Amino acid sequence: MKMNIGNCEVLLDYPIANLEKLIGEKRAVIITDSNVRKYHENKFPKAPVIEIGQGEEIKTLKTLEQIYEKMLNLELDRASVVIGIGGGIVCDIAGFVASTYCRGMKLILVPTTLLAQVDAGIGGKNGVNFKGYKNIIGTFRQPDAVLVDTSLLETLDLEEMKCGYAEVVKHAAIADEKAFENLENCDDLFSVSNLKDIVPKCAAVKVNVVIADEHEHGERMKLNFGHTIGHAVEKILKLPHGQAVAIGMVAEGKIAVQRGLLGEKEMSRLENLLEKIGLGTKAKMDAKEVVDAIRHDKKRRDESLKMPLLCGIGNAKIVEVSLEEMERVINDLY
Repeated sequence: MKMNIGNCEVLLDYPIANLEKLIGEKRAVIITDSNVRKYHENKFPKAPVIEIGQGEEIKTLKTLEQIYEKMLNLELDRASVVIGIGGGIVCDIAGFVASTYCRGMKLILVPTTLLAQVDAGIGGKNGVNFKGYKNIIGTFRQPDAVLVDTSLLETLDLEEMKCGYAEVVKHAAIADEKAFENLENCDDLFSVSNLKDIVPKCAAVKVNVVIADEHEHGERMKLNFGHTIGHAVEKILKLPHGQAVAIGMVAEGKIAVQRGLLGEKEMSRLENLLEKIGLGTKAKMDAKEVVDAIRHDKKRRDESLKMPLLCGIGNAKIVEVSLEEMERVINDLY
């Protein structure tokens, strides 16, 4: 199955073995992390490999500088291809490199985690963290191709799968009630056979939203559900991204309930699904500390932010929410 975001081909259920065909005769460099290289290097096409570390702490300007230096030594030019093979961090870094080195190079992404296959690897957002704030330095830059091969998920551990499912739930919650029901009724969410069906449908939601609003002026902001509060929680509590987003979705869902946009029954469905997956929905935190972190959000305007709130399962709209309202809800919850 193939979908297009402008000139970007999103190839769903596409074997990594076919990556050689996409590269053709062009010179290429692979950016990956040590863990992905350990499990999947035998599937890589023939090309120099630049290996980076793992975790949010390596998503920095210093890492970019090290990559640029290696690319200079390889004498790569604008006609060369950057191939990012890895999870969300690798996709973000590879995308930033391809959009800035030589003022732009060809880019192919091969996401290897559930989170990256349904979300981080699709849509053209990339960047690095700075002073603890996620993706505060970055660009919009669509890859030339995104290759989604669900067989790569077989090496993921359970916690990594759970984190990816936070984004799966997010997509269903904002745009696809039927997909949400299917997740509620699925007996084995973590089997790769079920993921072969879930991943393409979820990725298609992301593709369609990005097509409607590539540079996040309106519709694409719905994909931030759970992320405004979630990113702040991630920064403060050092939780995995998916876990923090799950907590963020619950907190932002409560704002929708208090505004009368979302019913209590639907709120319970969201919480129950997250708990079924094994994602916690609560954590001890200081509301003022969370709001202080949100003040540095890229989307903030004075004392409020535009953010998505659920208007039912499968439906969301962008509204203005004050920092004071967020602090009040977080205090009530935690």
